[in-house]
Amino acid sequence: MGGADRTGSPSQEVPDAPRARRSSVRRDLIALGVVGVLLIAAIAVGAAALYREFYSPGAFVQRYLGLLADGHAADALALPGVTVDSETLEAAGMPASASEALLRPAALAALTDLEVVAEEAVDGITRVTVSYRAGGHSGTSSFAVEQNGWIGVVPSWRFATSPLALVDLTVRGAMSFQVNGFSIDKRQISPDGADADPLAAVPLLVFSPGVYSITVDTPIAASPGVAVLSDAPMTTVPVEIQADPTEAFVSVVQERVDEFLTTCATQQVLQPSACPFGYPVQDRIVSPPTWSIAQQPVVAIVPDGAGWRIPSTEAVAHIEVDIRSLFDGSVREVADDVPFTVTGTIAVLPDGTASIAVGGQLR
Repeated sequence: MGGADRTGSPSQEVPDAPRARRSSVRRDLIALGVVGVLLIAAIAVGAAALYREFYSPGAFVQRYLGLLADGHAADALALPGVTVDSETLEAAGMPASASEALLRPAALAALTDLEVVAEEAVDGITRVTVSYRAGGHSGTSSFAVEQNGWIGVVPSWRFATSPLALVDLTVRGAMSFQVNGFSIDKRQISPDGADADPLAAVPLLVFSPGVYSITVDTPIAASPGVAVLSDAPMTTVPVEIQADPTEAFVSVVQERVDEFLTTCATQQVLQPSACPFGYPVQDRIVSPPTWSIAQQPVVAIVPDGAGWRIPSTEAVAHIEVDIRSLFDGSVREVADDVPFTVTGTIAVLPDGTASIAVGGQLR
Protein backbone atom coordinates (compact mmCIF):
# COMPACT_ATOMS: atom_id res chain seq x y z
CA MET A 1 0.00 0.00 0.00
CA GLY A 2 2.75 2.30 0.97
CA GLY A 3 4.42 1.70 -2.45
CA ALA A 4 1.18 2.50 -4.25
CA ASP A 5 0.89 5.72 -2.36
CA ARG A 6 4.40 6.76 -3.36
CA THR A 7 4.09 6.17 -7.04
CA GLY A 8 0.53 7.33 -7.56
CA SER A 9 -1.70 6.48 -10.58
CA PRO A 10 0.27 6.05 -13.86
CA SER A 11 -2.59 7.49 -15.97
CA GLN A 12 -2.48 10.75 -14.05
CA GLU A 13 1.29 11.30 -14.34
CA VAL A 14 1.95 10.52 -18.14
CA PRO A 15 3.01 13.83 -20.00
CA ASP A 16 1.17 15.26 -23.13
CA ALA A 17 4.35 15.19 -25.29
CA PRO A 18 2.98 12.96 -28.11
CA ARG A 19 -0.08 15.16 -28.48
CA ALA A 20 2.12 18.27 -28.56
CA ARG A 21 4.37 16.67 -31.13
CA ARG A 22 1.37 15.82 -33.33
CA SER A 23 0.09 19.39 -33.10
CA SER A 24 3.53 20.75 -34.00
CA VAL A 25 3.76 18.46 -37.00
CA ARG A 26 0.33 19.61 -38.19
CA ARG A 27 1.42 23.24 -37.89
CA ASP A 28 4.62 22.50 -39.78
CA LEU A 29 2.71 20.69 -42.51
CA ILE A 30 0.25 23.56 -42.81
CA ALA A 31 3.11 26.03 -43.00
CA LEU A 32 4.85 23.92 -45.62
CA GLY A 33 1.60 23.66 -47.53
CA VAL A 34 1.15 27.42 -47.46
CA VAL A 35 4.76 27.90 -48.55
CA GLY A 36 4.23 25.33 -51.31
CA VAL A 37 1.09 27.06 -52.52
CA LEU A 38 2.84 30.43 -52.47
CA LEU A 39 5.83 28.93 -54.28
CA ILE A 40 3.60 27.36 -56.92
CA ALA A 41 1.74 30.65 -57.30
CA ALA A 42 5.04 32.52 -57.61
CA ILE A 43 6.27 30.04 -60.20
CA ALA A 44 2.99 30.35 -62.07
CA VAL A 45 3.18 34.13 -61.98
CA GLY A 46 6.81 34.05 -63.09
CA ALA A 47 6.04 31.56 -65.84
CA ALA A 48 3.14 33.71 -67.02
CA ALA A 49 5.35 36.79 -67.02
CA LEU A 50 8.10 34.87 -68.82
CA TYR A 51 5.55 33.65 -71.37
CA ARG A 52 4.21 37.14 -72.00
CA GLU A 53 7.72 38.57 -72.24
CA PHE A 54 9.30 35.99 -74.54
CA TYR A 55 6.89 33.38 -75.87
CA SER A 56 3.47 34.99 -76.36
CA PRO A 57 2.04 36.25 -79.68
CA GLY A 58 2.62 39.78 -78.40
CA ALA A 59 6.27 38.99 -77.72
CA PHE A 60 6.61 37.65 -81.26
CA VAL A 61 5.20 40.87 -82.74
CA GLN A 62 7.33 42.92 -80.33
CA ARG A 63 10.41 41.12 -81.62
CA TYR A 64 9.46 41.97 -85.23
CA LEU A 65 8.99 45.63 -84.32
CA GLY A 66 12.26 45.68 -82.39
CA LEU A 67 14.15 44.39 -85.42
CA LEU A 68 12.65 47.17 -87.55
CA ALA A 69 13.46 49.75 -84.89
CA ASP A 70 17.09 48.56 -84.85
CA GLY A 71 17.32 48.60 -88.65
CA HIS A 72 17.66 44.81 -88.98
CA ALA A 73 15.53 44.47 -92.11
CA ALA A 74 16.94 41.10 -93.16
CA ASP A 75 16.25 39.58 -89.73
CA ALA A 76 12.71 40.95 -89.78
CA LEU A 77 12.15 39.36 -93.19
CA ALA A 78 13.43 36.04 -91.82
CA LEU A 79 10.67 35.81 -89.21
CA PRO A 80 8.02 33.20 -90.11
CA GLY A 81 5.20 34.60 -92.23
CA VAL A 82 6.83 37.90 -93.23
CA THR A 83 8.01 37.24 -96.79
CA VAL A 84 5.43 36.77 -99.54
CA ASP A 85 5.46 35.02 -102.90
CA SER A 86 3.84 36.06 -106.17
CA GLU A 87 0.74 33.96 -105.52
CA THR A 88 0.14 35.66 -102.18
CA LEU A 89 0.57 39.09 -103.77
CA GLU A 90 -1.85 38.30 -106.57
CA ALA A 91 -4.39 36.88 -104.09
CA ALA A 92 -4.21 40.20 -102.23
CA GLY A 93 -4.76 42.14 -105.47
CA MET A 94 -1.14 43.28 -105.67
CA PRO A 95 1.24 43.05 -108.64
CA ALA A 96 3.30 39.87 -108.61
CA SER A 97 6.27 41.95 -109.79
CA ALA A 98 6.22 44.27 -106.76
CA SER A 99 9.73 45.46 -105.95
CA GLU A 100 11.54 44.61 -102.71
CA ALA A 101 13.90 47.57 -103.07
CA LEU A 102 12.61 49.25 -99.89
CA LEU A 103 12.92 46.14 -97.70
CA ARG A 104 16.39 47.18 -96.56
CA PRO A 105 17.89 49.14 -93.65
CA ALA A 106 18.69 52.22 -95.79
CA ALA A 107 14.98 52.77 -96.45
CA LEU A 108 13.77 52.45 -92.84
CA ALA A 109 12.74 55.43 -90.73
CA ALA A 110 12.77 55.73 -86.93
CA LEU A 111 10.34 53.47 -85.04
CA THR A 112 9.99 54.17 -81.31
CA ASP A 113 7.63 53.95 -78.31
CA LEU A 114 6.65 50.37 -79.17
CA GLU A 115 3.94 48.87 -76.97
CA VAL A 116 1.58 45.91 -77.23
CA VAL A 117 -1.81 47.27 -76.21
CA ALA A 118 -4.10 44.29 -76.86
CA GLU A 119 -4.18 40.58 -77.69
CA GLU A 120 -7.35 38.83 -78.79
CA ALA A 121 -7.51 35.16 -79.79
CA VAL A 122 -10.33 33.92 -82.03
CA ASP A 123 -10.42 30.54 -83.80
CA GLY A 124 -6.70 29.93 -83.51
CA ILE A 125 -5.71 33.42 -84.69
CA THR A 126 -4.40 35.97 -82.21
CA ARG A 127 -4.79 39.59 -83.22
CA VAL A 128 -2.04 41.66 -81.63
CA THR A 129 -2.52 45.42 -81.55
CA VAL A 130 0.50 47.67 -81.01
CA SER A 131 1.07 51.40 -80.67
CA TYR A 132 4.20 53.23 -81.81
CA ARG A 133 5.73 56.37 -83.25
CA ALA A 134 7.00 56.06 -86.79
CA GLY A 135 9.19 58.94 -87.90
CA GLY A 136 7.36 61.30 -85.57
CA HIS A 137 3.87 60.03 -86.51
CA SER A 138 1.82 58.23 -83.85
CA GLY A 139 -0.05 55.14 -84.96
CA THR A 140 -1.51 51.76 -84.12
CA SER A 141 -1.47 48.55 -86.14
CA SER A 142 -2.94 45.08 -85.74
CA PHE A 143 -1.24 41.85 -86.76
CA ALA A 144 -2.70 38.36 -87.18
CA VAL A 145 -0.51 35.70 -85.51
CA GLU A 146 -0.95 31.91 -85.39
CA GLN A 147 0.92 29.09 -83.68
CA ASN A 148 3.81 27.60 -85.63
CA GLY A 149 4.65 24.47 -83.65
CA TRP A 150 6.58 24.28 -80.38
CA ILE A 151 10.01 25.13 -79.07
CA GLY A 152 10.39 22.53 -76.33
CA VAL A 153 7.42 23.14 -74.04
CA VAL A 154 6.57 26.63 -75.32
CA PRO A 155 4.73 27.54 -78.52
CA SER A 156 6.35 29.28 -81.48
CA TRP A 157 4.50 31.74 -83.68
CA ARG A 158 4.22 33.05 -87.23
CA PHE A 159 2.33 35.84 -88.95
CA ALA A 160 -0.93 34.46 -90.30
CA THR A 161 -1.00 37.50 -92.62
CA SER A 162 2.28 39.03 -93.73
CA PRO A 163 3.01 42.43 -92.11
CA LEU A 164 4.27 43.76 -95.45
CA ALA A 165 2.26 46.36 -97.38
CA LEU A 166 2.49 47.99 -100.80
CA VAL A 167 3.09 51.59 -101.86
CA ASP A 168 1.81 52.03 -105.41
CA LEU A 169 3.86 55.05 -106.41
CA THR A 170 3.41 57.24 -109.47
CA VAL A 171 6.08 59.90 -109.97
CA ARG A 172 5.61 62.35 -112.83
CA GLY A 173 8.44 64.51 -114.06
CA ALA A 174 11.33 62.28 -113.00
CA MET A 175 12.62 58.75 -113.51
CA SER A 176 14.42 58.72 -110.16
CA PHE A 177 13.28 59.55 -106.65
CA GLN A 178 14.26 59.07 -103.01
CA VAL A 179 12.47 57.19 -100.24
CA ASN A 180 13.73 58.09 -96.77
CA GLY A 181 16.89 59.26 -98.53
CA PHE A 182 17.37 55.98 -100.41
CA SER A 183 17.60 56.60 -104.19
CA ILE A 184 15.60 54.54 -106.68
CA ASP A 185 15.45 54.69 -110.46
CA LYS A 186 12.30 53.36 -112.09
CA ARG A 187 14.33 51.63 -114.77
CA GLN A 188 16.27 49.65 -112.15
CA ILE A 189 13.19 48.07 -110.59
CA SER A 190 10.81 47.86 -113.55
CA PRO A 191 10.52 44.53 -115.41
CA ASP A 192 10.84 46.62 -118.60
CA GLY A 193 14.25 47.97 -117.57
CA ALA A 194 15.38 50.89 -119.75
CA ASP A 195 12.04 50.80 -121.56
CA ALA A 196 10.07 51.46 -118.37
CA ASP A 197 7.03 53.68 -118.87
CA PRO A 198 7.82 57.01 -117.13
CA LEU A 199 4.16 57.43 -116.18
CA ALA A 200 3.53 53.90 -114.94
CA ALA A 201 3.04 53.31 -111.23
CA VAL A 202 5.90 51.63 -109.38
CA PRO A 203 4.71 48.96 -106.88
CA LEU A 204 7.00 48.89 -103.85
CA LEU A 205 6.75 46.45 -100.95
CA VAL A 206 7.27 48.12 -97.56
CA PHE A 207 7.33 47.09 -93.93
CA SER A 208 4.29 47.79 -91.80
CA PRO A 209 4.37 49.77 -89.63
CA GLY A 210 6.64 52.37 -91.14
CA VAL A 211 6.73 55.89 -92.48
CA TYR A 212 8.17 56.55 -95.92
CA SER A 213 9.09 60.07 -97.04
CA ILE A 214 9.14 60.27 -100.84
CA THR A 215 10.89 63.12 -102.64
CA VAL A 216 12.29 64.00 -106.05
CA ASP A 217 15.63 65.78 -106.08
CA THR A 218 17.36 65.79 -109.46
CA PRO A 219 19.06 68.56 -111.47
CA ILE A 220 15.93 68.78 -113.61
CA ALA A 221 13.05 68.24 -111.19
CA ALA A 222 12.28 68.42 -107.49
CA SER A 223 9.34 67.96 -105.17
CA PRO A 224 8.59 68.49 -101.49
CA GLY A 225 8.56 65.37 -99.35
CA VAL A 226 5.36 63.34 -99.14
CA ALA A 227 5.13 61.20 -95.99
CA VAL A 228 3.29 57.89 -96.31
CA LEU A 229 2.38 55.93 -93.16
CA SER A 230 2.12 52.21 -93.80
CA ASP A 231 0.07 50.97 -90.86
CA ALA A 232 -2.02 48.06 -92.19
CA PRO A 233 -0.53 44.73 -93.34
CA MET A 234 -1.13 43.57 -96.93
CA THR A 235 -2.88 46.74 -98.03
CA THR A 236 -2.08 49.05 -100.95
CA VAL A 237 -1.36 52.74 -100.44
CA PRO A 238 -1.61 54.72 -103.72
CA VAL A 239 0.68 57.76 -103.92
CA GLU A 240 1.03 60.27 -106.77
CA ILE A 241 3.78 62.89 -106.95
CA GLN A 242 4.22 65.60 -109.56
CA ALA A 243 7.73 66.98 -109.60
CA ASP A 244 8.34 70.61 -110.54
CA PRO A 245 11.16 71.89 -112.71
CA THR A 246 14.12 73.24 -110.78
CA GLU A 247 15.27 76.83 -111.15
CA ALA A 248 18.49 75.55 -112.70
CA PHE A 249 16.51 73.59 -115.30
CA VAL A 250 14.32 76.60 -116.15
CA SER A 251 17.46 78.72 -116.47
CA VAL A 252 19.04 76.23 -118.89
CA VAL A 253 15.89 76.07 -121.00
CA GLN A 254 15.73 79.87 -121.05
CA GLU A 255 19.31 80.01 -122.31
CA ARG A 256 18.60 77.44 -125.02
CA VAL A 257 15.50 79.31 -126.22
CA ASP A 258 17.40 82.61 -126.24
CA GLU A 259 20.21 80.99 -128.23
CA PHE A 260 17.73 79.44 -130.66
CA LEU A 261 15.96 82.73 -131.36
CA THR A 262 19.25 84.63 -131.60
CA THR A 263 20.44 82.11 -134.17
CA CYS A 264 17.16 82.55 -136.05
CA ALA A 265 17.83 86.29 -136.16
CA THR A 266 21.09 85.73 -138.02
CA GLN A 267 19.22 84.49 -141.08
CA GLN A 268 18.96 87.36 -143.58
CA VAL A 269 15.69 86.24 -145.12
CA LEU A 270 12.13 87.37 -144.66
CA GLN A 271 11.08 83.95 -143.37
CA PRO A 272 13.89 82.45 -141.24
CA SER A 273 13.87 78.68 -141.67
CA ALA A 274 12.36 76.62 -138.81
CA CYS A 275 11.82 79.79 -136.80
CA PRO A 276 8.63 81.13 -135.19
CA PHE A 277 8.74 84.59 -136.80
CA GLY A 278 8.87 86.08 -140.30
CA TYR A 279 7.83 89.09 -142.36
CA PRO A 280 5.67 88.40 -145.42
CA VAL A 281 5.65 91.08 -148.14
CA GLN A 282 4.20 91.31 -151.64
CA ASP A 283 6.94 93.55 -152.99
CA ARG A 284 10.62 92.96 -153.54
CA ILE A 285 13.41 93.62 -151.08
CA VAL A 286 16.33 95.77 -152.09
CA SER A 287 18.85 94.09 -149.79
CA PRO A 288 18.79 91.19 -147.30
CA PRO A 289 16.83 92.04 -144.13
CA THR A 290 18.41 92.37 -140.69
CA TRP A 291 16.72 90.67 -137.74
CA SER A 292 17.16 91.11 -134.00
CA ILE A 293 15.23 89.91 -130.97
CA ALA A 294 13.66 92.95 -129.36
CA GLN A 295 12.00 90.96 -126.55
CA GLN A 296 13.09 87.49 -125.55
CA PRO A 297 10.29 85.30 -124.12
CA VAL A 298 10.27 84.69 -120.38
CA VAL A 299 10.16 80.91 -120.40
CA ALA A 300 8.05 78.81 -118.07
CA ILE A 301 7.99 75.02 -117.90
CA VAL A 302 4.93 72.94 -117.12
CA PRO A 303 4.44 69.16 -116.86
CA ASP A 304 3.43 67.37 -120.03
CA GLY A 305 2.95 63.64 -119.53
CA ALA A 306 6.34 62.04 -119.09
CA GLY A 307 8.13 65.25 -120.09
CA TRP A 308 7.69 68.99 -120.03
CA ARG A 309 6.50 71.74 -122.33
CA ILE A 310 6.91 75.45 -122.77
CA PRO A 311 3.46 77.05 -122.84
CA SER A 312 2.74 79.76 -125.40
CA THR A 313 4.91 82.73 -124.45
CA GLU A 314 5.04 86.16 -126.09
CA ALA A 315 8.18 87.53 -127.73
CA VAL A 316 9.06 90.26 -130.23
CA ALA A 317 11.49 90.25 -133.15
CA HIS A 318 12.62 93.40 -134.99
CA ILE A 319 13.24 93.62 -138.74
CA GLU A 320 14.98 96.30 -140.79
CA VAL A 321 14.74 96.05 -144.58
CA ASP A 322 14.38 98.19 -147.71
CA ILE A 323 11.44 97.22 -149.89
CA ARG A 324 10.88 98.27 -153.50
CA SER A 325 7.30 98.68 -154.65
CA LEU A 326 6.30 96.57 -157.62
CA PHE A 327 3.74 99.23 -158.54
CA ASP A 328 5.87 102.37 -158.90
CA GLY A 329 9.42 101.22 -158.08
CA SER A 330 9.69 103.37 -154.99
CA VAL A 331 11.79 102.19 -152.06
CA ARG A 332 10.71 102.43 -148.49
CA GLU A 333 12.71 101.71 -145.37
CA VAL A 334 10.99 99.29 -143.04
CA ALA A 335 11.81 99.03 -139.32
CA ASP A 336 9.07 96.99 -137.67
CA ASP A 337 8.55 95.00 -134.50
CA VAL A 338 7.17 91.54 -135.24
CA PRO A 339 5.24 89.96 -132.34
CA PHE A 340 5.25 86.16 -132.14
CA THR A 341 4.75 83.38 -129.64
CA VAL A 342 7.14 80.64 -128.56
CA THR A 343 6.14 77.13 -127.58
CA GLY A 344 8.21 74.03 -127.02
CA THR A 345 8.42 70.46 -125.88
CA ILE A 346 11.11 69.02 -123.62
CA ALA A 347 11.89 65.30 -123.51
CA VAL A 348 14.14 63.87 -120.80
CA LEU A 349 16.53 61.38 -122.37
CA PRO A 350 17.67 58.11 -120.71
CA ASP A 351 21.01 59.65 -119.75
CA GLY A 352 19.23 62.41 -117.80
CA THR A 353 19.77 65.18 -120.36
CA ALA A 354 16.92 67.07 -121.96
CA SER A 355 16.02 67.47 -125.63
CA ILE A 356 14.30 70.79 -126.32
CA ALA A 357 12.21 71.42 -129.44
CA VAL A 358 11.19 75.06 -129.87
CA GLY A 359 8.29 76.18 -132.03
CA GLY A 360 5.82 79.02 -132.25
CA GLN A 361 3.99 81.31 -134.62
CA LEU A 362 3.29 84.93 -135.52
CA ARG A 363 0.74 86.79 -133.49
